[in-house]
Amino acid sequence: MANLNKVMLLGNLTRDPEVRYTPKGTAVGDLGLAVNRRVSDGNGNWSDEVTFVDVTVWGTNAENAQKYLTKGRGVFIEGRLQMDTWEDKASGQKRSKLKVVAEVLQFLPDGKGGAQGGGGGGNYQQRSSGDGESHRPSGGEGQSAPPRSSGPPQGASAADAGDFREEEDDIPF
Repeated sequence: MANLNKVMLLGNLTRDPEVRYTPKGTAVGDLGLAVNRRVSDGNGNWSDEVTFVDVTVWGTNAENAQKYLTKGRGVFIEGRLQMDTWEDKASGQKRSKLKVVAEVLQFLPDGKGGAQGGGGGGNYQQRSSGDGESHRPSGGEGQSAPPRSSGPPQGASAADAGDFREEEDDIPF
């Protein structure tokens, strides 16, 4: 039987990233993420249902998160679920917690002035193999794309016309 462990989250940081280092020098970062879901009570009233998620990032992703992200900033995270288990020192009971280990971390625009007001690019994306090593999926040495003076609404990205190719579908249905 095939298995799949994949998580994609889009939310806001609940605190500034915290980074520590392993004995071998690999950066490990802890992020708190709030993900909102809009729900209706059936009477036409809407409210936000908030889910809080703990996220661990490794390597360059952790260092860049600490360097560029702050509480309230929007991020897109792609990763996997991991169960942490430990024994509570005070009570001696076994405890466990489900968290996300990020493999892709993408900064979203902060909405504080865009290209004119120093908010910065928001287009940084990096893929991590989960072993502390980070890999950029599209190559290149830069850490972020230059800010655009005009463009799509927050959270979206414009695509170049050359990014799309018309191909015939081979789908049998």
